[in-house]
Amino acid sequence: MNRIFGSSSSKKPAPSLQDAISSTDQRMSTIEVKIRKLDAELARYKEQMSKLRNGPGKNAIQQRALRTLKQRKMYEAQIAQLQQQTFNMESAALATDNLRNTMATFDAMKVANKEMRKQYGKIDIDKIESIHYDMEDLLEQSNEIQESLGRSYAVPDELDEADLEAELDALALEEDEEGASYLTDVNKVPDFVDEPPIEEGESPAKHEAIKTTA
Repeated sequence: MNRIFGSSSSKKPAPSLQDAISSTDQRMSTIEVKIRKLDAELARYKEQMSKLRNGPGKNAIQQRALRTLKQRKMYEAQIAQLQQQTFNMESAALATDNLRNTMATFDAMKVANKEMRKQYGKIDIDKIESIHYDMEDLLEQSNEIQESLGRSYAVPDELDEADLEAELDALALEEDEEGASYLTDVNKVPDFVDEPPIEEGESPAKHEAIKTTA
């Protein structure tokens, strides 16, 4: 029986808004072609009437031109209606797309909210606080260890600046005395030299006399 009468499952699906918009655009294109043909006829009638004098022939052509103009006006009204229908359907399609996008966004937010609740449910605030306090204690212990390792040995904790200045002055005085004694003993003949050196221009006899006098 289904082969003869068909079944409900063989029905065509209902046209969508996009299908209706495409069909309306095709109808408008067909009507526009007809309007262009009517415009060509009106131009021809106008040319014929311009060449004829007033009379029955010119009146007949004028009647044809009036019928053609009425038909053109009818097609123009149909195009205006179809354009309004297309505008309404496009607006509905846009609203439908916006609603679809809104629902998709809402579904995504629901999934994200569920996932966030699931993840935050695994977090224990008390444990986080405990870890924070433990980190503070460890950092404090680390600073104490560093201070202990950086401690100086065999150095008094407190030194008197006046004593340090006095010791510095004494060192400077000793250096001055050592420098003066060195300059005083420059001309002294060392003990291991038997005879003093003869200066340039001095005769041996004079030197011998100096030695005998000494």
